[in-house]
Amino acid sequence: MIITAGKFKGQKITAPDEKITRPTLSKVRMSVFNTLQAMIDFDGKSFLDMFAGSGIMALEALSRGFSRAVAIERHPKAFAVIKSNFSKFSPAPELIRGDSLKLVKNLNPGFDVVYIDPPYYAGVYEQALLAVKDAAGIVILEHVTDVDFGEFEILKQKNYGGKIISFLHIKREANQ
Repeated sequence: MIITAGKFKGQKITAPDEKITRPTLSKVRMSVFNTLQAMIDFDGKSFLDMFAGSGIMALEALSRGFSRAVAIERHPKAFAVIKSNFSKFSPAPELIRGDSLKLVKNLNPGFDVVYIDPPYYAGVYEQALLAVKDAAGIVILEHVTDVDFGEFEILKQKNYGGKIISFLHIKREANQ
């Protein structure tokens, strides 16, 4: 896998075994960050990848100008691959091993952007959204099934051959 843009553009990283993870395609990564860049300035902003897989999204975030990136991964083999990948970069994202649904609540301060791409049929989309509702500005959800967005509203949504990328944020009261 190759980082698509920014100061690390063209750098290669290793992807874990495809039985463990499903890396986000380069055209989807490019689109995610280009869309996001139209929404916010990355300078001084923080990025969280809740289900890191290969760590590519956190690396893309730092490469494109985010000031801080954090990746959480539970699977031991994927974690080892990410750790090896991150060791090749400076600055590197922070890497945390564990269950992101539990850990994200303890990460302070919150994050300007949270990327959520769990195993597609693990049934944790709604749980992940609940876990970050008080700690996230923009949430980007990669999914293939219908999701109850709860207190979130859609800012933008794109479909890539059955993979849906939803840009979300907490609904604001009309009088605020």
